[in-house]
Parts: sequence; structure tokens; C-alpha cells
Amino acid sequence: MPLASVFFFWGFVAASNDILIPVFKKAFDLTQGESQLVAFAFYVAYTVGSLIYMGISVLIKEDLVNKIGYKNGLSVGLVISALGTLLFYPAANTGSFALMLSGLFIVGLGFSLQQTVANPLAIALGPIKTGSQRLTLAGGINNFGTTIGPLIVSFAIFGSNANENTTASIESVKIPYLVLGLAFLVVGILLKFSSLPERPELVEEDDSHDKIIVKKSALQYPQLVMGMIAIFLYVGVEVSTASNLPAYMETELGFLTKDVAPYISLYWASLMIGRWTGAVEAFTENMSLLKILRFVAPYFAFAVFLAVNAIAKHDLTPFYIYALVILVLIGADMASKGNPSRMLLIFSCLGILAIGIGMVTTGMVSVYAFTSVGLFCSTLWPCIFTLAVSGLGKHTSQGSSFLIMMIMGGGFVSVFQGKIAEIIGIQSSYIVGVICFSYLAFYAWKVSKILKAHGINFESKAAAAH
Repeated sequence: MPLASVFFFWGFVAASNDILIPVFKKAFDLTQGESQLVAFAFYVAYTVGSLIYMGISVLIKEDLVNKIGYKNGLSVGLVISALGTLLFYPAANTGSFALMLSGLFIVGLGFSLQQTVANPLAIALGPIKTGSQRLTLAGGINNFGTTIGPLIVSFAIFGSNANENTTASIESVKIPYLVLGLAFLVVGILLKFSSLPERPELVEEDDSHDKIIVKKSALQYPQLVMGMIAIFLYVGVEVSTASNLPAYMETELGFLTKDVAPYISLYWASLMIGRWTGAVEAFTENMSLLKILRFVAPYFAFAVFLAVNAIAKHDLTPFYIYALVILVLIGADMASKGNPSRMLLIFSCLGILAIGIGMVTTGMVSVYAFTSVGLFCSTLWPCIFTLAVSGLGKHTSQGSSFLIMMIMGGGFVSVFQGKIAEIIGIQSSYIVGVICFSYLAFYAWKVSKILKAHGINFESKAAAAH
């Protein structure tokens, strides 16, 4: 449970930043570009945190996480994030945008260390063949945080009065983030005294049949290096699809800004729907029960989305048709048979198809096509992460840090698509997403061959299904 809560925190804070951006823009009289510093400060912290982690490892001539242990690494990361939330108190009282950004940056630094540790730990807490399913489950918890985070933070800042003055809104930012900081500390203490292993057993390549020199760095593993590019492009297409959707709906379809929010909510809920679906295999290998859960899990997640938007008093009528789109996700999940490389290939191809439909159609068909990209992005992170760190052994935490560093793709690809949109139009700019998915499909095919050559095979679970 403490490990699951860490994944929840990441989603809660990341999605809540979308509430802070317009609040800060008005309160500090910022331009649109300046307001995006909120997201930039948070996401760049992942890269900076990874570089700091690797720098310390070089100085002490030993992998930092291997030295202090996985549990301690998580606890330290939570304490760092808690320290960041403390800055919201003086920042809110003095009205300092710089202090607000500094607080978010430090929260992100802590998250960087937490992600470096928690992702491979979730994979290692059981058989490698179900590692991606456990990480998918963790991702589903993360997306529950993205679903309710903005609602809670928005209520904490604005209360029930949407016309509350800006100064009061800024001052009220400190309360939810101080509470969040307290939660970081509590979970950090619980993790410290939990039964989680300090040094879990990690999978190593079987190179007994090769004349290969013992690898001294994670960067000597091709599955990791190619996986770093894959993470960069995956986070890129996931974030850019959503961040460019409002502009498409407003300029091409005539939507008002206030009416776009439920569809953005549906996009992020789609990731939750897909991850809850992909996680069912982590619970049981009973095929009869699995068939039932594969249908129950996604529609239960969809019901959560509907409930959240009902609470927000949004019209739910346009969303019921989306229940049919979810059937495509269920079919793809069944076809993957729990194999992360096959799942990555199938879902990447469906991502290409979804974007393609969105590019050549108009009206709500195009909106639902672009929104469904969230469904097909949903299980890509655990698939890529599992494939990239498989076989790294003692270099796993170092490799994990390299992968976390590539989260910066979310910012770079979004900006790149925005620039392309200025040249060829917003709808056509989604060709950037097609390119990203094409590489991911290639990686799925290539990495499977690389891992099989070193004795790592994910087919055992699939074979058992027959």
C-alpha cells in the first residue's frame, strides 16, 4: 500500500499543475509562455534529479540506490518532495512566483528519485513475466491521482465560489500543498518500516554462451539505450496529444475553452481505463476470472470518470458512445496475452490508426479518435520500462535513472508539435504522433529479438494461456 501511494502522488501533483497554471497566470500577470514555466519547472526537475543521482554515484564510485537500498531511496525522495511543499507557505504569503516554481522544482526532484526506485521495484516484486502488469496496476493508481487531483486542488483553491478573488486563491494554494507535504512524510515513514525489500532480486542477462566482457554501465545494454528513446517519444506523444487537443477543438470545431475540459478529462481517464484493464493479469492466472475482469475493470474505470464529471456537473451525454471504443482496447489487451513486447507493438499500431482517423475526419469522430490515443498509450510506459531494464541486473537502478531522465520528452515533443502546427495546421500536426508511435512499434519488434538472444523470454505466461 505505501508503494502504491507513491504512484498516486505523482499523478495527483502532475495533473494539479494544470489548475495552478491559469491561477498563477492571472495572479502574477504572466504571459502564456511564462505561465508554462509551472510545467517546465516540474518536468525539468526529473532530468536534473537523474543527473544529480548519477553524479553522486560517480563520486562515491557505487550506484547510489544500491548503496542506500530501495526503501531508503523512496523515503529520501519523499522527504525531498515534502521540503518542496514547505516553500508554498512563504511563496503564497509573499506572492512570489519564483518561490512557487522553486517549490514545484524541489517536489519534482524528489519524484525523480522516487520514480528511479519505484518503477523497477514494482517489476521486481514478483515473477518477471507479470512485471509489466504490476507496473500497469501502479500506473492505474497514478491515473486515479490525475483524475481526482485537479478537482481537490481546484476546490481547495476556489472553494464553492468560482468568483473568489485572485489574492485569496494564491494564498489558499499553500494549504493543499502543506497537507500533501505531510502525506509525503507519513508515507516515507511507513515505507521505512514496511516489509518491502531493500535490495530485491533483479533479472540479469544469460550471457554464458557468449564471449562477452562484463558490462560496466547500463548504457552498454542496447535494450536500455533504445528504450530511452522510446520513453522520450512515448511521454512526448502522450502529453502532446492532450496539450494540442484544446487548440484543435477551439480553432477547427468552434468549441469554447470552458467546454473542452471534459474531453481533456476523458483523455486522461482513458489512460486509467487502459491501465486498470492491463493490470488484471497481476491478480490471477485463472482464465475464467481473467475474461470477466477484462470487461469489468475498464468499464468500472469508465464509471469513475463519469462519476467525477457528474460531480463537476458536466453533461455526460456525449461520452456514452465512448463505451464502444473501449471494446477495441479490450480486444487489443486480450490479443497481447500479457507479453509486453507484443502489447507494445499492438498498442503502438492502434495509436497510429487512432491518430490517422483523427487527421482525416472531422467533428466528434476526430475528437474521439484523438481522445482514444489515451487508451493506447495507457500500457506503453510499463511495457517499455519492463523491456528496457530486463537483464540489467545490478545496473537496473542506473538504467531506471536514465529512463526517468527521458520524461523530458513530454515538454520537447509538445513544443515541437506546436511549432509544426504553425506551419501545416493543428490537425495535420498530429503526424508527429504517428512518427512517435512508429518508433515504438519498431522498438517492440527489435527489443524482443535482443532479449531472446540473452535468454529473457516473456512468452511463458502467454503459452500457459492455451
